[in-house]
Amino acid sequence: MRRPVAVVAAIVLLVEAVGIVAINGILATLVDAQDMSLGGMEPDAMVTGTWVMGAVFGLYLATCGVLLLLAGLRDRAPGRVARILLISCAVVHGVLGAVTVGLVGWHAFAFMMVVLGLIVLSLLGYGKPAPAPRETTADPAPTNGAAPA
Repeated sequence: MRRPVAVVAAIVLLVEAVGIVAINGILATLVDAQDMSLGGMEPDAMVTGTWVMGAVFGLYLATCGVLLLLAGLRDRAPGRVARILLISCAVVHGVLGAVTVGLVGWHAFAFMMVVLGLIVLSLLGYGKPAPAPRETTADPAPTNGAAPA
């Protein structure tokens, strides 16, 4: 069950990465069309910052999606750095879910929690396997020639 979960989580993260870049592009276009400054900041700096923020966050989400896709296709646990990156992605989704409930609404919160659940489920599915139980056998009777008492 862990392979399909990892692949679905990867697809969702890749779609989310495209969506984040698109939303930031729309925001940058709107800021550029308004030609207003915020706190004395130049409008061009705000447009550039919005594009850069969208590109960096989109690249981050795409990287996490590719790591999950590779884990799902290879059916191997992600490495240490990949696991840290995926844990940070889960934390980001948890925090953004808490923020979106007030700003956007419950639908956005539900989406963020589904993505958080998929990432966490993927990480748990590829966790370290439990050690095999040791076989316990009764000690055989002593064979030094004496009969057991």
